[in-house]
Amino acid sequence: MTLTSTDHVVVVGAGLAGWRFIESLRRDGYEGKITLIGDEPYAPYDRPPLSKQVLSGKWEIDKTVLASDEALKNANITSIFGVSATSLDVTSHTVTLDNGETISGTHIVIATGTRARKIPFSDQSLVHTIRNRKDIEGLNALLATVPDGATVAVIGGGFIGAEAATALKARGLTPVVLEALQRPLIGALGDQASQWLLALATNAEVELRTSQVIRDVIDGSVVFADGSSLEVAAVVLGVGAEVNTEWLQSSGLVLDGGVVVDEHLLATPTIGALGDVAKFPFKGELTRIEHWQVATDHAAALSLHWAKGEKAPDMVPYFWSDQYGKKIQMLGHPHPSDDVVKVAGSDEEGRWLALYSRGGVVTGILSLSQPRWLMVSKVLLDEETTLTRAMELQPWA
Repeated sequence: MTLTSTDHVVVVGAGLAGWRFIESLRRDGYEGKITLIGDEPYAPYDRPPLSKQVLSGKWEIDKTVLASDEALKNANITSIFGVSATSLDVTSHTVTLDNGETISGTHIVIATGTRARKIPFSDQSLVHTIRNRKDIEGLNALLATVPDGATVAVIGGGFIGAEAATALKARGLTPVVLEALQRPLIGALGDQASQWLLALATNAEVELRTSQVIRDVIDGSVVFADGSSLEVAAVVLGVGAEVNTEWLQSSGLVLDGGVVVDEHLLATPTIGALGDVAKFPFKGELTRIEHWQVATDHAAALSLHWAKGEKAPDMVPYFWSDQYGKKIQMLGHPHPSDDVVKVAGSDEEGRWLALYSRGGVVTGILSLSQPRWLMVSKVLLDEETTLTRAMELQPWA
């Protein structure tokens, strides 16, 4: 059943997914009531620039805003910012907030995303995450007080950690990346691809230490399990995220490392979940993908289903990361254990394209500083393509 002008859609989560959903709903012709609830005291803003342009000092934080005052007004919505949802009554479609207020609607959208994982080190004054505006404002305030060239430890060498290290170096500091695994990105991209990318930090003159076991952050130092220490001016923590579903524990919805939804992103016919918080079917398995583009695609898909009763085209997941002077991009959602082979470019050129495959079928496309090759190769994922056929077509050539 499609939405009508008498419906009331309540969107819980004022990040990218929630705001893009509202934009899509209005674009798809829905004229009914919309209420947007966000736990931060700000209008929706974009998070990827926080670890890039804002941390490096190239952007003021206001440049990350997605929904200007004019955009909020034009969307004709009720905005409730600075309050958190504490529970959801599925039967009555009622959201309870931490200020005691309740909001009821006919349809609920869960877009509460994730939060940065934290580690309880002794000296928390030095330790900063970069997930939200408050995080980056606190970190930038601290960094403004330290001398040029000061050492900043970045715990975690994944995408966020590498982006943070790149931004810190750009502002004249000395980042030292501390990665627990034998190579960064091995869990995300697999063994082979992580080897190909290992030299990026060194080539950018950023110190990367792998297989690190950290015991504590205390007295201005990172202390390691072997008793050695590293004196630092600050610590940036980039060790993954935790999904924000605690408020749904009593709802009766199926929670399994996220809100489990169907192919239409529905937990029930009138309750949907989007973006980082949604665990959705993709290529025969339930998965949760923390990518900017996936949140945007989810928003458009659920809007189309509710507003027009139509199904969006199948999604091809996409992400990018700007780090160490290079751009890493991925299409698809391969397993880290999938086979991967370079098909164009080389390490010597500093740009290349690689194909992931499983059972002889292409599952993903990874590129280093070659966005054109990546995008023209998307046809290999638009429909099932064997690796043999991909090598015959060579759309990147």
